[in-house]
Amino acid sequence: MHSDNEPPLILVIDDDRYMRLKLSQMIQQEGYRVEAVNDGEQGLEAYQRLRPSLILVDAMMPIMDGFTYCKQLQSLPGSGNIPLLMITGLEDQASVDQAFEVGAVDYVIKPIHWPVLRQRMRRVLREAQLAQALAESNQVLQQANQELYRVATIDSLTQVANRRRFDQYLQQEWQRLSREQNPLTLILGDVDFFKVYNDTYGHQVGDLCLKTVAEAFSLAATRPADLVARYGGEEFAVILPNTSAPGALQVAEMIQRNLSAFKIPHSQSSVSDRVTISLGVASLIPSPGSSPKEIITAADQALYQAKEKGRNRSVIAADAATQ
Repeated sequence: MHSDNEPPLILVIDDDRYMRLKLSQMIQQEGYRVEAVNDGEQGLEAYQRLRPSLILVDAMMPIMDGFTYCKQLQSLPGSGNIPLLMITGLEDQASVDQAFEVGAVDYVIKPIHWPVLRQRMRRVLREAQLAQALAESNQVLQQANQELYRVATIDSLTQVANRRRFDQYLQQEWQRLSREQNPLTLILGDVDFFKVYNDTYGHQVGDLCLKTVAEAFSLAATRPADLVARYGGEEFAVILPNTSAPGALQVAEMIQRNLSAFKIPHSQSSVSDRVTISLGVASLIPSPGSSPKEIITAADQALYQAKEKGRNRSVIAADAATQ
């Protein structure tokens, strides 16, 4: 398509030299640019080279007629956005129907009534410009909506999913796996002695710590269906669809190894001189009509046991240990 700084380009395809000349003169008088070729094969090459704003094609031509040209044009990228007017000496209903079937938006009967052609060209170009503007506006709107959704579902500090997204996804996967009768696993983690960490190093350093913890989670839960979320404060969660308890325990242990590898100092921790995390793992096969609160409660109880047993460890909920 033409740029905003230059007039539309019209491609004329007609085997009649006199008709090409007349069309070119009229088009130029209207203030448009024009390129004229004498058969359909040249028309296909010219389309790919020029990407015109409008195509005028004669229906009856040797080598490749206008109907065949339109069919072949449809197979080329972007051609659906280019309006096409067919010039034809055929007035029978079958020919008119065929013109529209192969992609023409309108037609002009020979001998050409020039004022009619001018008005149809203006209308078709205006409609094409409006359609392009609408498509561009829709694309901008779609991008804006995607960004709004991202902002609404991502934790601004850690850039993992926020609690809202966690709740949505857990409900979605709970219902899906209830139908399929496959396991859903949840890991809940709580940074050990994080309040003391904040008091010792300050909230800005505390924010950096939470970002690093989120990274440790993200590096461990890498499947497309896995969701890492900031559950709240210094608590994080991982939703693992179609994952058994032993498999989830491996993910939990990898989270701890990742965090240990970052070597974040925590001088006031009573379990380590580095930042550590306690994790609770629960795995259930959702039953129809049940609530995802069940798995949250089970994972939370396992997390509580991890803390009771001395922190800096992963514990599987009792009901999940045999799954």
